[in-house]
Amino acid sequence: MASYSKLLIKKFLEDNGFVKSTIESFNYFIEHELQKILDENKEIEPTIIPPNVESFKIKLDKIWIGRPEITEADGSKRPVYPVEARLRKLSYAAPVFIEVSSHINNVQRETFTTQVGSMPIMMHSKFCYLNKLNREDLIKKGEDPDDSGGYFLINGTERVLVHIEDLGANRFLVEKSDGPVKFIGKVFSEFGPYKIPHTVEQMKDSLFYISFTRVKRTPIMLLLKALGMLKDEEIMTEIFKERQDDSVLINLFSFSDVKTEEEALDKLGKQIGLTQPKEARLERIQEIIDKYLLPHIGTDKENRRAKAKNICKYLKKYIMVARGEKSKDDKDHYMNKRIKLSGELLSDLFRTNLKVLVGDMLYNFQRIVKRGKFPSVKAIIRDKLLTNRLYGAMATGNWVGGRKGVSQRIQRLNFLNTMSYLQRVVSPLSSSQENFEARELHATHLGRLCPAETPEGTNIGLRKNLAILSSVSGATKEKDLIQAMKTFGLKEEIKQ
Repeated sequence: MASYSKLLIKKFLEDNGFVKSTIESFNYFIEHELQKILDENKEIEPTIIPPNVESFKIKLDKIWIGRPEITEADGSKRPVYPVEARLRKLSYAAPVFIEVSSHINNVQRETFTTQVGSMPIMMHSKFCYLNKLNREDLIKKGEDPDDSGGYFLINGTERVLVHIEDLGANRFLVEKSDGPVKFIGKVFSEFGPYKIPHTVEQMKDSLFYISFTRVKRTPIMLLLKALGMLKDEEIMTEIFKERQDDSVLINLFSFSDVKTEEEALDKLGKQIGLTQPKEARLERIQEIIDKYLLPHIGTDKENRRAKAKNICKYLKKYIMVARGEKSKDDKDHYMNKRIKLSGELLSDLFRTNLKVLVGDMLYNFQRIVKRGKFPSVKAIIRDKLLTNRLYGAMATGNWVGGRKGVSQRIQRLNFLNTMSYLQRVVSPLSSSQENFEARELHATHLGRLCPAETPEGTNIGLRKNLAILSSVSGATKEKDLIQAMKTFGLKEEIKQ
């Protein structure tokens, strides 16, 4: 039996390796996420334009990366392999190209391709020269044939992006609270650049309140009416189809005088302290609702109905947990957690720094226009800016959002020590606080996380390691997922 187990483990590691999930995450980031991030910043409109021009736009149309290369002192470019990058203290990186077009008075004038920076390439990923080389070829290239990859070379130093364990986004969790309310419901709504915390509470006045961004403790029933769910009967059946609930009825009676969507929006605007004239106030509150209320459902006016239905679903769960009809959520259960791999971490970093690049382009353009000149778009793009910021974060480990130690130097004391670095999972919780429950071994760690590999001292239970045979599921194609759900009976809502 032992020999069969040994054979199976050997076969699994041959087919998958230790870091398959990490490499797949990086590949997905380059092939899909880069273009999505660019589409978020697709159109750039300067506020200061030449007086003889009615409108001017810069469009970022397409993004792709090349293969790893270096620029020599004489300006020549050539491919670089990892062994040379290590020896010469170079970064193993590939050029990032963007197709840019300028539009004057809605007419396309200039289209060109330019390099906007360099992207560090993960070892053994699709974009690495070592990908799919056999043992003999790897040895010829000066590489260890048993090296699994999954790390980067920054200025000749091997650095790994540590996996970050965090609460799952877009999941509504209800837990006990120590504050003025007994229970609190939380959901982190994540979509593109947005990650907005929402909280649901029932205060002593028996009313249910929701908080998000600038909107602090606003009545849920008022918000549902502002989203277009005006009939009290519809709200009740959307929350509890099988019964009429007393606590919901009390909330409905409190706002029974609100009959129209406009009236609800106006009341909502006044409640959060918008002191503008009515028209401007209505416009602003609608913008807040569309952009910052549950952005993962959508950020358009058409998504308001779906948002109202989701809030009703959250409210039902909150009421049932508060009454003891349903157990409260366990934050430490791995069903409620997600692990951020290198692809997601690089997405966050690239998204932030692309915005910096766009801001720099706008500043350069407007500064030259003030002097009475009309610059070429090529002249306002600084390619070193993006590269330096990416390298800086990966060399120091200081990430966006104030996180530190995301990128760490690999120590090669022995093979197992290297594997430990590549499989590390870190919790964002502070090591100086107790957090007893988060540090404990949970039953759902079995088969996912190693029960023994954790340091003693302040980091115990917060710094963990993936189990040898565990893998992290990557991004699933949306169409495939919807198709699979339809086979289980999912029905699409037909919009009226």
